[in-house]
Amino acid sequence: MISRFHTILLVLLMTVNVQAYKLTAYIPQENPTGTGVIVCPGGSYFWLDKATEGKGVAEWLCQNGIAAFVLEYSHGGWGAFAFHVRTKGRSFPAGFNDLHAALDSVRSRAQEYGIREDRVGCMGFSAGGHLVMHAAEQLAGTPSSPFFVAPMYPVVSMTHPCTHKRSRRGLLGETSSQALKDSLSLENHVPSNCPPVFLMNCNDDPIVHYHNAELLDSALTVRQVPHHYEHYQTGGHGFGATAEKTTEEAIQWKERFLAWLKELVK
Repeated sequence: MISRFHTILLVLLMTVNVQAYKLTAYIPQENPTGTGVIVCPGGSYFWLDKATEGKGVAEWLCQNGIAAFVLEYSHGGWGAFAFHVRTKGRSFPAGFNDLHAALDSVRSRAQEYGIREDRVGCMGFSAGGHLVMHAAEQLAGTPSSPFFVAPMYPVVSMTHPCTHKRSRRGLLGETSSQALKDSLSLENHVPSNCPPVFLMNCNDDPIVHYHNAELLDSALTVRQVPHHYEHYQTGGHGFGATAEKTTEEAIQWKERFLAWLKELVK
């Protein structure tokens, strides 16, 4: 039996409005390429890994002369996860709207940040990878389109057997229409004018099945979108840019990404 306290808590969780997104800037002393990257941590669309996939990644980018901006986008929250409720203002399309606004905001302050307006990309991890790739698909060909996107061990499909169901629940709630799930299955909606993509994942990922990234790689190939796919046998999940949390094989992604970006900005 649900107590009166828990009843009140459930009502609050279902009616509270989420606060505006938060963007934390990490600006290097020198940025020779004028590149900026909005970093979207993962967390199944319920929470955010602000330390490993946020701050840790941003500091690494900054150390390599790239401006980084950690985006704390709208997500379900621990209450929604624990009590299986949908929190007002936190599920789809709230996170996408936050990223869209962040892209426009960073560009509007490009001179202040020492970057070029046309060189603002996005990097996302796990559910954050789904978010940045969805933005690439939806904003392609518009002034808000990212310069590039880097989905790392990403959630991709919302309909395939390899779907990460917790992320789908965090994004869409307990129930959602088949049409909405289809619309957010990234492998089905890659446009031919999609910005360049750097994709990475590991075969032994215990959280998000590696076939998610393979579906995206195949779709990008079919649509002839310029992209680079780093596919490792070992490395796991949730390691961001932290070598101690993965394998020597998988942490190679950092150098491969920097080399890829160097070619992109030539």
